[in-house]
Amino acid sequence: MEPQIQTQFDQAKHIVFLTGAGVSTASGIPDFRSANGLYTQNKNAEYYLSHAYFASDPVGFYQFCKQNLYFPDAKPNVIHEKQAALTNAGRGAVITQNIDNLYEAAHTTNLVDFHGNLFNVYCTKCGQTVDWHEYLANRIHQNCGGALRPDVVLYDEGIKLDSISRAINYMAQADLVVIVGSSMRVYPFAGLLDYRNPQAKVIAINQEKLQFGFKFEMVQEDAVHFFNELTV
Repeated sequence: MEPQIQTQFDQAKHIVFLTGAGVSTASGIPDFRSANGLYTQNKNAEYYLSHAYFASDPVGFYQFCKQNLYFPDAKPNVIHEKQAALTNAGRGAVITQNIDNLYEAAHTTNLVDFHGNLFNVYCTKCGQTVDWHEYLANRIHQNCGGALRPDVVLYDEGIKLDSISRAINYMAQADLVVIVGSSMRVYPFAGLLDYRNPQAKVIAINQEKLQFGFKFEMVQEDAVHFFNELTV
């Protein structure tokens, strides 16, 4: 790691991590948009993860989610852990596209699950929250007979206003923005960069080179290697 990058982390008081699927691949969760990813292999994947499909074929939606999205044995890796440490020190926040609960497992504070969390499940009929183990055993709520679903943002659904508001506030306060494991092509998540503090420095850590219309530092390497070297 370049010494000046470590210095930027050391001096920053409000680090915001914008993170995507590349953070969780080291925990055994596939990157859906990679060459062998779910979206690449299955051209209908986005439809299968839409509210329209949930409404029209709830059984098919349930089976697709169970088979392709849940990795309950996955554990946080060094990326989650170092980012969580910075949030617990009061120096960082995480805004993630990931829905896999690994940031929660790493005890991250100041966390925005921008697209929701698979492990938060609720009944669409009575609104009660249900343990995810119960959902994986049966898609029907035993109390009222309603359909259960994970509290994630499906295609053709909007981002929760609270998530947008908190994310924008964190971006406005940031003195260092660190993009990790995300192509930053998915909107509205990618649009959060427009709300960054103009004085904030931006670092991108990604195996694929990113392009932006503003000055930033590109670290083209495996994020696991980067965070193994980073001192927090």
